[in-house]
Amino acid sequence: MPMRKSSEEKLLDAVDDLVFSCGIDSTPVDAILARAGVSAATLYRGYRSKEALVAASLARRHERWRETWGSLIAVAADAEGRLLAIFDAIDEFAARPDGARWCAFLGIAAEMSDPPPEIADAVTRDTDHMRRTLRDLAAQLPCANPDHLAEQILVVVTGELAMRLRDRPLRKSTVGREIATTLIATARPSAGA
Repeated sequence: MPMRKSSEEKLLDAVDDLVFSCGIDSTPVDAILARAGVSAATLYRGYRSKEALVAASLARRHERWRETWGSLIAVAADAEGRLLAIFDAIDEFAARPDGARWCAFLGIAAEMSDPPPEIADAVTRDTDHMRRTLRDLAAQLPCANPDHLAEQILVVVTGELAMRLRDRPLRKSTVGREIATTLIATARPSAGA
């Protein structure tokens, strides 16, 4: 018998609550089951392992992130605003009830030097999506090297997310946006070129 959707949501919510704030190794399966209020049989009916459950939760989080970022790209006034929308998305996503104290993907990547394939794939999918989207948005600007600009902004975004561990979790991405704005200005071809 397949797992009920409500049980699956409870399990994914429990992973969000526990694993993305405490870590995979620090969160036993029993704690996830207790938080979700489901049995081990229910868990293993839908997922072959704790890691598969974490990967599913990362996939759900990735879709929610894509929706948040995509909606802010869609309402941006111009190409530069679309590229900078990632900082608005970071702030909006962090303020959500299901937001974590920092990036769940960075947390998993930091915790697991050799993650199982399903978790590695989830982290790679998120990174690839950010890189690809930033490159597509950078290519809409007058810019000598959109790939390089996108990579620079990805590094700034990663630093902005990591600063949430050092600062208050709901800090605004003001400094990251300022740095990215400077990078965009520097990447524009000079008037004499």
